[in-house]
Amino acid sequence: MKAWLLDDVHAELRQDEVAPPQPGRDQVLVRVKASGLCHSDVAYMEGLFPFQIPFPVILGHEAAGVIEAVGDGVTDWNVGDRVAAVATATDAPGITRDGAYAEYILLTADALVRVPENVDWAQAAAATDAGNTAYAGVVVIGEVAPGDRVGIVGLGGLGLTGAGIALAKGANVIGVEPREEVWDSAREIGITELVKDVSELEGKDLDLVVDFAGFSTTTAGALRAVKNRGRVVLVGLGKPEVTFSAMDLISRAVELRGATPQGDPADLRDVISMIEAGRLRIPTETIGFQDIPRGLGRLARGEVSGRLVAVFD
Repeated sequence: MKAWLLDDVHAELRQDEVAPPQPGRDQVLVRVKASGLCHSDVAYMEGLFPFQIPFPVILGHEAAGVIEAVGDGVTDWNVGDRVAAVATATDAPGITRDGAYAEYILLTADALVRVPENVDWAQAAAATDAGNTAYAGVVVIGEVAPGDRVGIVGLGGLGLTGAGIALAKGANVIGVEPREEVWDSAREIGITELVKDVSELEGKDLDLVVDFAGFSTTTAGALRAVKNRGRVVLVGLGKPEVTFSAMDLISRAVELRGATPQGDPADLRDVISMIEAGRLRIPTETIGFQDIPRGLGRLARGEVSGRLVAVFD
């Protein structure tokens, strides 16, 4: 099979022919139809994240495709099924084993979610990470409810997806994004109120603010935007450390929570069901398999708006 291999940190990806993997017990072999590109892949290539498997490595943890073979013990899945999969810290393609920048990938049967025919491959792949990460921040940790007044800080790929999920769950959304060129995309998904800086939310007494930017000042501003006992959820990692006023946290008993995907297939299933029903569309740009190295370079340079997904022929 064709695959993009990384031989060491700071190296360029190289394409090579390697043997397709064979499914072990409780695994399935999937022909990859789409693979999302992620900033964390760039971080691995730059040596910012440690590798858990030896070089050469096939990166790519956002996979969707068709089952080609099943291993022993797999009873709920069949050859030909359209699937995507969640990942965990101990079971993640491209991190704990070779990933989806290849024509075939191994996925764990218990992590699979069915992809309906009317959900395109780019949306399915993006749902595994962008969808699941945003869902964790807004729904699982943020506990959004119908009628909630929600601030979404940072309208990149994750933030726009989070805003779309909040809207699909019946919330009223205010978007915070300094780049006005992104505002049209925000309006297209149904955000009617937009501001440039989180400070403009102060005193609005929102139920929930989800910070997809994570630049310390954004989190500090979010604490001043929520109501008494309101919730602030931090998803973004723009800065490794956050500084805020303890008084802002304490005086109104604000809850500050961190969010990360839980690795629960039910979460991904809900994201895909919203896409299937037409209530959510993750902002994506598609490229080809041959363009994966160039796409990662664009990510590293901050040239991508939304999510970048390689769709395989």
